[in-house]
Amino acid sequence: MKNKYLLLLIVGLVALSNTSCESRLDIPQKGVLDYSFYYQTDEHAEAASNALYIELKGTYYNYTMLKNALSDDVWAGGGGRNDNAELEGCNEFSFGSDQSFIRGVWESYYSLIYKANVILGHIEPDTDVKKRAHAEAKFFRAFAYFDLISMWGEVPLVDHELTPDEYQMPKASKEELWALVEQDLNDAINSGYLAEKQDAYDNSVWRVTKQVAQTMLGKALLWQNKYSEAAKVFNEVRNSGKYKLYEGEYQNILTYIAEGNSESMLESNRILDLNNPWDEFSFYEVMNHWRMDNLAASSAQFYDYKETGWGFMVPQKKLYDAFVAEEGVDGYRLNHTMKTYEQMNELGVKLQKGKSIINEGVFLWKRRFSSSEAPITFWCSYNNYRWMRYAEVLLLAAEANFMAGNQSEADAALNEVRSRARLPFKPATLEAIKLEKRLELCSEYTRYQDIIRWGDAEALLKNQGATTPLLINKSSSQNEPDNVVVEYVQYNTDPSRYGFKPKHYLLPIPATEMRLNPNMVQNEGW
Repeated sequence: MKNKYLLLLIVGLVALSNTSCESRLDIPQKGVLDYSFYYQTDEHAEAASNALYIELKGTYYNYTMLKNALSDDVWAGGGGRNDNAELEGCNEFSFGSDQSFIRGVWESYYSLIYKANVILGHIEPDTDVKKRAHAEAKFFRAFAYFDLISMWGEVPLVDHELTPDEYQMPKASKEELWALVEQDLNDAINSGYLAEKQDAYDNSVWRVTKQVAQTMLGKALLWQNKYSEAAKVFNEVRNSGKYKLYEGEYQNILTYIAEGNSESMLESNRILDLNNPWDEFSFYEVMNHWRMDNLAASSAQFYDYKETGWGFMVPQKKLYDAFVAEEGVDGYRLNHTMKTYEQMNELGVKLQKGKSIINEGVFLWKRRFSSSEAPITFWCSYNNYRWMRYAEVLLLAAEANFMAGNQSEADAALNEVRSRARLPFKPATLEAIKLEKRLELCSEYTRYQDIIRWGDAEALLKNQGATTPLLINKSSSQNEPDNVVVEYVQYNTDPSRYGFKPKHYLLPIPATEMRLNPNMVQNEGW
């Protein structure tokens, strides 16, 4: 009997204990916010919008290196063969579907799309701040899809937060994808909530502006051969008076000296904070700067440039030759864009004896990396990331107007750029516009997508990777005069394993995506 009552007592105490514990644990979890609490205020909307800009900034390295490497503007470069095999693979078109830069860019675009969809799905646009958040989210979603379509073709269309049973989405048609891009950009433009500058010299606006969204809409229309519609949009940007070509020294246009200038359409801000310099850690400037460990500075001027650079993304000689053919060897824009080895030597830098670098005797000048922009360490520059400038708008407008039959508008847009480059008037033709865009925007990540849509890529890139240029100082003794020459080395012997092929008009769907998504179909040839 005692055992029976003891058992009942224990059961009762356990039940009471459980009830007490459940009651005490039924409290809000601290430090964690779910959708029922978050995205409710202007502050939440502002933070969510800012996260889009942070995500964009984080994509810059892969975005720029991939697009430049795939073009005919540059050699992958570096100190020697296999210095960066991934970039060499992009530059020589020997990559496969597991290429890390391609995967990184693909993933960053869908991450940007996800963040935009969170805003659109969870923020009620009932205040001005929240309405601006919606407008910006639609811009960024369209921005990501523009590149996905233009580089990969048909991809999954994700216009809302996915539930677990939707994760394995098939591709959508290009028509559906372009329709989303156009709708998003029109919604953003017509919302009235995107920022606008007071005038061309207003450098206080860092958020996406109405004119930037219009430019992206014009590009989407141009890529679809909707020339008249594209021309109308680009002309509205031109006539807005919100942007104009930079009036300072052209050589500074991409340096920290010209941040936020009248030509800059979209920049990612980077901050000089001597207490937290590592907040701006980046490989970008170091990768693109001259190969300083193999160079020797013989003048005080060159001690002002960062002592460390890895010499990637170096100009091709045929790009230099295209400048010379149009501008002459003394061309203003040419000499503010790049320098030959002989010019660098005159300025006080030379290749060390017995050293070599992957280079064709041409150095990019408009992206030089000075000590002033990285006072603590070469890893941490505060020069803003540049995404778009007004010269691109003018050259897009020239093309759209020419193709739409608006010759006078095409002439005006083209020659506004040429005038700044100190070149004479030239009637707008498609070939003239193509050349001008190549020279004006060289190494600014527009070339690859242009030659893809123009259908020129195969002819221009079919032999890229056949040989690799080496700039060599054959003098090994300090007593010998320098003997610097360019030699071409054949590393690739099988033509089927390098150079642009028809399949390269679309990038491969990343292998990880193919493994995870049984509904995904790989692009043809991959």
